[in-house]
Amino acid sequence: MASNIIILMMIMVLRVVEGAAERAFFVFGDSLVDTGNNNYLATSARADSPPYGIDYPTHRPTGRFSNGLNIPDIISEKLGIEPTLPYLSPELQGEKLLVGANFASAGVGVLNDTGIQFVNIIRIGQQLEYFAEYQKRVGALIGSEKAKQLVKEGLVLITLGGNDFVNNYYLVPFSVRSRQYMLPDYVSYVISEYKNVLQKLYSLGARRVIVTGTGPLGCVPAELAQRSRDGSCADDLQQAAVLFNPQLVEMLNGLNSEIGSHVFVAANTNQMHLDFIIDPQAFGFVTSKVACCGQGPYNGMGLCTPLSNLCSNRDEYAFWDPFHPTEKANRIIVEQILTGTTDYMHPMNLSTIMVMDSKA
Repeated sequence: MASNIIILMMIMVLRVVEGAAERAFFVFGDSLVDTGNNNYLATSARADSPPYGIDYPTHRPTGRFSNGLNIPDIISEKLGIEPTLPYLSPELQGEKLLVGANFASAGVGVLNDTGIQFVNIIRIGQQLEYFAEYQKRVGALIGSEKAKQLVKEGLVLITLGGNDFVNNYYLVPFSVRSRQYMLPDYVSYVISEYKNVLQKLYSLGARRVIVTGTGPLGCVPAELAQRSRDGSCADDLQQAAVLFNPQLVEMLNGLNSEIGSHVFVAANTNQMHLDFIIDPQAFGFVTSKVACCGQGPYNGMGLCTPLSNLCSNRDEYAFWDPFHPTEKANRIIVEQILTGTTDYMHPMNLSTIMVMDSKA
């Protein structure tokens, strides 16, 4: 019996990889998933200098806010497909367009005023405009009908929301948004605007969309350094995550009901992060409070630069810099996206999606 189960699992994995082989992958969102678009912009939201990329195959900074690979890279790796190039990369031409594209830009949020301090970033509305432009480029390459099919059968990952709190509502005391809205009302507003974004994405042809929630916003080293006296997570930002994530799932369920199909899949990245924040040792981490690269308390102050404190073993740290997970932590998150239970992926995980779609 056990051997039959193992054989069945192997067949499923083979089908997943087989189904992914010709499947395009599209990525939208912020610095958690940006693979280098901001390198091509005049902005302060960049990760183009050492020690970023220290564990990347080239050991050079790539624009990823990571010591190595980030979440989209690892999803591509697990599915056996080429990593998607940043949409602004001059290398994204010809056949490479058929792999998909990454439109994400560090600093952006659901709202247009999120990230204004970074000046020149690709706000989500512009990311969607680039997606429409991308489809015209692919249409010129393979014909408009095949381009539509490529997008329809593609996989989409979108990561937004964290910056709307960290870099907007809570950026400074008495911020414009915090004076305008009480937190519960602000969360509702962000969710309603996010719904508009996802409806636009659907209208542009996306039919399989993984939507990540925010992580535990008050637990990142940057917030511990600014707001925590004893190393416990910052209550105000945690409250934002507690309010936002369930409402996001509810909104996605509503959208799926309106459409009559499971287009939008919720990834509970809050719980995925909390697992290794609460019990870092269980995942092989020495700490989930101190960033590998940074300065000040918890290495959570300022930017990660060549002058920062730098840990020698990145696999011992859950956080790479004051805000972003290490590659090892990203791998744990992707594992849950691929195979996690409904506590992590609702209504289904990525492996199930790939098997279902390969049969279809």
